[in-house]
Amino acid sequence: MRFSLRSLVAAFAVATALFIAAPAFAQQPTSVNPTAASVQERQLLDALRSGTPGQGTTLSGRITIPDASAGNLIQPQGQAWRIFHQGTMHWIGAIAILGMLGLLAVFYMTRGRIMIEAGRAGVTILRFSTFERFIHWLTAGCFIILALSGLNVTFGKFVLAPLFGEGAFAAMSQWAKYAHNYLAWPFMLGLVFMFVTWVVHNIPDSTDINWIKKGGGLVGSEHPPAKKFNAGQKVIFWSVIIGGGLLSLSGVYLLFPEWAGGVLALQFWNIIHGIVSVLLIAAMIAHIYIGSVGMEGAADAMTSGEVDLNWAKEHHSLWVEEKMGKGAAHPHASAQPAE
Repeated sequence: MRFSLRSLVAAFAVATALFIAAPAFAQQPTSVNPTAASVQERQLLDALRSGTPGQGTTLSGRITIPDASAGNLIQPQGQAWRIFHQGTMHWIGAIAILGMLGLLAVFYMTRGRIMIEAGRAGVTILRFSTFERFIHWLTAGCFIILALSGLNVTFGKFVLAPLFGEGAFAAMSQWAKYAHNYLAWPFMLGLVFMFVTWVVHNIPDSTDINWIKKGGGLVGSEHPPAKKFNAGQKVIFWSVIIGGGLLSLSGVYLLFPEWAGGVLALQFWNIIHGIVSVLLIAAMIAHIYIGSVGMEGAADAMTSGEVDLNWAKEHHSLWVEEKMGKGAAHPHASAQPAE
């Protein structure tokens, strides 16, 4: 009986020792499985460190489907894209948007609001038709939501998540994604309408050179003559058309990645989408400022569609002369009393 108990204890001790040592033995490569060494963590890390991002070696596995690119586990270009998307893109967006806000704040404190020098005339002239205002607000409304939902992708986890909590931020981001995906289509439709309607008025000419030389009335007190759209508005127009076109093209590829032509092409269009977005947002901030608090009477153009005659003569004198000369527009009494 004593011998059996001693044997049992010894057997238990040996089994315990083998159980503790088993993981160490299991981690050692064996000659039975020669491919085990190729997937060891150290070799994987060494391969990743074999070059700088964008110059390293692509790590691929073996696959049985026809698409050979599906076997790529890690590629250097992906590392470069990740570094850009999570680092450089943040700086570009912050500098563009915050920089524009800072410049406008300085401009407002130094120049102040641009007032109608002759005061309101008490009569107005039709500047934009109902259809023109519709396509403006269709495009502008979609762009604002697209801009906010897009900025949420880049900055939301740093700015909004700590404020609202992870659960609320996740729900908000999901709805923002839906809005971003579906409002892209009416935004693109608005771009087409805007181009067809206003391109004839936004072709650069000699009056734009003179307008730029005189600072467009933003610097000093002289208002250079301009047609329906001055040089500054033409810059905004082409920024919207070209920038919006690039956003539309890259956005379609992001929505339908199988059309992009591979992972590298998809990463390229993702970068284009991000950079153009923040630059266009910065430009639109300036546009909104001038069309609202920055200039007296400017907001009337896209609300009622009628602008004060003195405002029109100061900022678009050539257009007023053309419209009144052709008899296509006649000033009429304004609902607002003259100041």
